[in-house]
Amino acid sequence: MRGWVRAGVAVAAAGLVSLTGCTLSPPPPPPPVTASARLPPQRAAVVQAALTEWQRWGKLTVDGWPEFLDPPAAPENFPSILAYWETVPEGPAVIRRHEGTRDAMMVAMAEFQAEGAPSPPLPAISLFASPAWSAAFVSYVMQRAGVPGFVFPPAAAHSTYIDALLFSWSGNPEGAAFVPHEPVDYSPRPGDLICADRSRSPLYHWQERLSEAGSFRPMHCDVVVASGGGLVQAIGGNVLDAVVLRRFPADAAGRALPPPWDKAPFFVVFENRLDLTR
Repeated sequence: MRGWVRAGVAVAAAGLVSLTGCTLSPPPPPPPVTASARLPPQRAAVVQAALTEWQRWGKLTVDGWPEFLDPPAAPENFPSILAYWETVPEGPAVIRRHEGTRDAMMVAMAEFQAEGAPSPPLPAISLFASPAWSAAFVSYVMQRAGVPGFVFPPAAAHSTYIDALLFSWSGNPEGAAFVPHEPVDYSPRPGDLICADRSRSPLYHWQERLSEAGSFRPMHCDVVVASGGGLVQAIGGNVLDAVVLRRFPADAAGRALPPPWDKAPFFVVFENRLDLTR
């Protein structure tokens, strides 16, 4: 039955084209992911810092919420993860824990490359995934963009800096550097943060977090780098074990559409107001 429906739609579309004498236009391409000179300086700095890391990882890009990355993350990028960890207070302990593994991996890579072979298919995928480094990545991006630590406190957990941003906003809503918005009410712009709750019983609104501030909750935030054209494009770390640009569908107003039911829901978008508060 579905085949007949599709065929009928195709015939109807062909008839419409012949009547109008026009050809159907392809969908518009995704908006460019470059740090625009039209952005305010601090927003542009945050976007550029995220784009620099994305380019370093090979401009890995996915649509929506895929289960795997093709090609997978290259082991050559492991030192970058250590650089992200250096940004947060917990970083030195994590780096010490992985020093031996890192050195062994680098030796193995050098041996393979000396023989003219590609990098080994390392069984060390956990090096990229554990401990989770997505919050360290966002902290690194903010540091590289010149955002002071007292404005955006670097942290190994998203819930830690989210609590700090919410606390800052609650004490001074007009002067806060990052303003929380419900995703259904706000269209993300380059330089903002879009965050999801990965808990088994996730939050669906940022105000729910206020009553449990200080407790750990698995979350994830991406740095928005482009919007428009029916998409919100954002870069995050530890996404499929890499730094990846994800393209989320958006409605006509530019608001990110909810993820599928089995994916972590967006519960807050932090509007970047750094250029208005510094």
